[in-house]
Amino acid sequence: MKTNNLLKASVAAALLLAVVFTGCKKDDNSSTNQAEQQEIATNSSQADAESEAVFDDVLNNVLGVNSDVAIGGTGVFARTASAPSNGKENGTEDTPCFTVSTVKLNGSNAFPLQVTVDFGAGCTGIDGRVRKGKMIIVYSGRLILPGNTATTTFDGFYLDSFKVEGTHKVTNASTQEKLSLTIDITNAKLAKPNGNYSTWSSTKTITQTGGQLTPLVLADDVFSVTGQATGTLVKANKTFNWQTAITSPLIKKFACPRISQGTITISHNNSQIGVLDYGTGQCDRKATLTVNGVIFEISLV
Repeated sequence: MKTNNLLKASVAAALLLAVVFTGCKKDDNSSTNQAEQQEIATNSSQADAESEAVFDDVLNNVLGVNSDVAIGGTGVFARTASAPSNGKENGTEDTPCFTVSTVKLNGSNAFPLQVTVDFGAGCTGIDGRVRKGKMIIVYSGRLILPGNTATTTFDGFYLDSFKVEGTHKVTNASTQEKLSLTIDITNAKLAKPNGNYSTWSSTKTITQTGGQLTPLVLADDVFSVTGQATGTLVKANKTFNWQTAITSPLIKKFACPRISQGTITISHNNSQIGVLDYGTGQCDRKATLTVNGVIFEISLV
């Protein structure tokens, strides 16, 4: 079983890539015309994608702490030629970037284990992103083993300009037949300096659907993402509520940096207002957003 490979590649699969929309028009929030629906679909999709991106970064770090609790070497713990994985900033040996501390929560037993990753007042990672505050992760056991979980909460944690709150839980749901992770995010809140904020809850399942028979080859690995999310965006003097559901599984090929196939339905007050379509499997930047039969081309970041 390629459990480690699943965990590494699932980081990329979990990200519903941020999108850039064109042709957005604004209208009164209580109307039901096409311009209003387009505005809701656009703003909701952007806020949903921002939430996915922030919590994908959390997942990277949860998996990356070390091989005793997960797999090690992902997120801020990534190893590169110029950047050691021992909490140093930008590969500078004598400049600490973050600290990691552990507490055994059940006497001398190895688990459950609380791991605190403290970025202090601000730490610029090798990816150029600035993190500060603390991620507090409780591992029930080694995350590479089926049934084990890792639950993350936050203490004054920021990713770039976003203040991050909520609970992020990863469960290894693998079986003998398939490798799988479930990601549950509850009571999340992302706040921006300008006062805009979004609240968000999400449940996603990531399952390996290709490449299981070649455990030493990552290039043929394929992952399927299913699930749904709900959110509220407060932006200036407007509030947008939405629900998203993956209506056709999102397909992430290890060899492709972006999701290449699948659809997401965007709803407002339980009524569908748009469909985000990632295409038919081509590894490109193209996707479409359809609102009331009108198709808008979008470009994936």
